[in-house]
Amino acid sequence: MKTGFVNIFGKPNAGKSTLLNAFMDEKLAIVSPKVQTTRHRIKGILTEKDYQIIFSDTPGIIEPKYKLHEKMMQSVKGALEDADLALLLVDLYEDLAECDAIFSSLKLKVPALVVINKIEGAKGTKLEDAVNFFKEKSYAKKVVAVSALKKIGIDELLKEILSFLPEGEPFFEGDELSDLSTRFFVGELIREQIYQLYQDEIPYHTTVLVQEFKEKQTLIKITADIIVQRDTQKGILLGEKGSMIKKLGTQARGEIEKFVGNKVFLELFVKVRPKWRDNETFLKEYGYK
Repeated sequence: MKTGFVNIFGKPNAGKSTLLNAFMDEKLAIVSPKVQTTRHRIKGILTEKDYQIIFSDTPGIIEPKYKLHEKMMQSVKGALEDADLALLLVDLYEDLAECDAIFSSLKLKVPALVVINKIEGAKGTKLEDAVNFFKEKSYAKKVVAVSALKKIGIDELLKEILSFLPEGEPFFEGDELSDLSTRFFVGELIREQIYQLYQDEIPYHTTVLVQEFKEKQTLIKITADIIVQRDTQKGILLGEKGSMIKKLGTQARGEIEKFVGNKVFLELFVKVRPKWRDNETFLKEYGYK
């Protein structure tokens, strides 16, 4: 049996979360066109009869601007240290030299596959040029092209991954999909809807803390706090006469019900915590270790 840890690295918006979801055929990581959607390291456990792969989706690699960013980059550093194989994900339409500089700076101690993503609309020699560019790099054992969104090339990529993994016993029981709790994923699904519904700045100033998760006979009762930095942001989240928070609750509830496979009663509260992104105590309370 092949088993191993395969960690996904790349710039913000390269498609890391979409790739994790494509591997798992399950929505584990939230997805948004906005950058820096992923803040935590999210593991997906893919178990078949002859292999178990533990994938990690990591935050996009950025220069930290405040403590929250530092925590995000610490989770990237942790993922560098415990991988059996690294997937270096590149958006085909990104600056390839910039991606190369980032990958070179990682100082990888494990084999790496360069995965060129978003190939579905590739024209002319663009894809061929990108493949040739990365083939020459010392850190790239192989270069594989995929469309995570359209699930093109995923099976081929899996075969390449398995060729690099060691043999061993599985780390997790067969039916586990992640090492994270349902409560964590509920908070992420609420946060995803904030990214969908609100203007550019709001999602980056918010986080979600699930305060209550109670399974009753006919439904699951969930209470969650949405944390913002300023009263004006609270006003935007609530909307006129509470219209926006109501819309947010409806959309989030629908996504959570799909995820848990049960009816959900969802209550949302908005709380102001000035400068929470730079406050060590708040960050720990909100799950950013």
